[in-house]
Amino acid sequence: MKFSELNIIERIQKALTLSGYEAPTAIQEQAIPILLSGQDLLGSAQTGTGKTAAFAIPILQKIYETKEHKAPRKVQALILTPTRELALQIHENVKIYAKYLNIISTTIYGGVSQKRQEEALKRGVDVVIATPGRLLDLMNQKIISLQDVRYLVLDEADQMLDMGFIKDVTSIVDKTPKKRQTMLFSATMPKQIEVLSKQILVNPERIAVTPVTQTLDAITQSVYMVNKANKTLLLIDLIYTLNMKSVLVFTKTKHGANKLVKNLMNLGIESEPIHGSKSQAARERALANFKKGKTKILVATDIAARGIDIEALDYVINFELPEVPETYIHRIGRTGRAGLSGMALSLVDPSEQKLLTQVEKHINSKIEAVGHKYQIQSQPKQREVITDKLKTDTSKKQEKPKKELPDYLKFKGHKPKPKKKKSEDKSFVNYQKKTNPYFQTKKSNKKK
Repeated sequence: MKFSELNIIERIQKALTLSGYEAPTAIQEQAIPILLSGQDLLGSAQTGTGKTAAFAIPILQKIYETKEHKAPRKVQALILTPTRELALQIHENVKIYAKYLNIISTTIYGGVSQKRQEEALKRGVDVVIATPGRLLDLMNQKIISLQDVRYLVLDEADQMLDMGFIKDVTSIVDKTPKKRQTMLFSATMPKQIEVLSKQILVNPERIAVTPVTQTLDAITQSVYMVNKANKTLLLIDLIYTLNMKSVLVFTKTKHGANKLVKNLMNLGIESEPIHGSKSQAARERALANFKKGKTKILVATDIAARGIDIEALDYVINFELPEVPETYIHRIGRTGRAGLSGMALSLVDPSEQKLLTQVEKHINSKIEAVGHKYQIQSQPKQREVITDKLKTDTSKKQEKPKKELPDYLKFKGHKPKPKKKKSEDKSFVNYQKKTNPYFQTKKSNKKK
């Protein structure tokens, strides 16, 4: 199928052709006709399937066809994303599709000064791509109004749920007109997302492309069993032996990302971290260096990884396995895009065996284990030494050894006195009767 068969206007087709788009993906084939007809949409698709074009192209076409070009610009489309990186990625794509449409878009996200964002809104924009937190701030300051929004998109809704943005999202949705076209896209469909979809969507069409439990066929997956202490050495060995040119490495924590980068830099390997604690400028610089090839290795956390869209990324390495199996799919989905092949390697410590089992169960496939020089050596079982004591009947209670007297108490004719209970000692009983008030009252009662 060609884009011309999807009733896309020539101006957008021209932009797509110049950008190297040849044919629509599965989700684009299904979503574009539905959205051009004006229906709401609930889409379930893996990362890297082309869903950005699936919702952006119909929105831009409908704005262009109904736009009064001489009138002041108003925010007609709002696209909500969980991360800054994803917002920037969508913005880049929207600018490509809108090259010949005279439609202006902008991004709104936190971590940077809001001055430029205010100026862009004052000049007038048609499409806003935003993260929920900063958008709410600008709404509360009455810098932006959503009263003219006709198209609303919630992208990566499951990630917004994980990051705790759902309350902010519902607050934003409540400020938009009820008469609108709404699109919700999510890689996974937990119950809370389905509940949210029922609240904000009206008779939506539901499409699902490549179930989440199936990883992309273009990605070759493998596991390297290695002790935690040898993971960095193995990573370096793999980089050189496999001649890796671009590697995206995932860690669980920000601290882990920083530590790994420090170790790699000490060994002369150019690498940069990208995570939530880094400033927006630092994150953009790290991503730009990686795309240009200045940095060979990009070490990222899961939250920062959403929105990293790199063409021809050869390798994704799980330095640490994620706690949630679905996150594994999002990670490896960074490679093997646009029909290209990719490699996903996981460095697994024995303590992560349970997580590996969960991942394999989730994707319904066994991941091949690969041998290497840092392989965990299986320790031979120690022979059981059977002593004479173990041969004796353990059921019999062993007698406690008698305590010997110290040397200074050992003398001729000495016999230690046997210990008596206090109740058996007559002298103590007599003493107790004289002094204990209990016995005194007993005596007085008897006299009476």
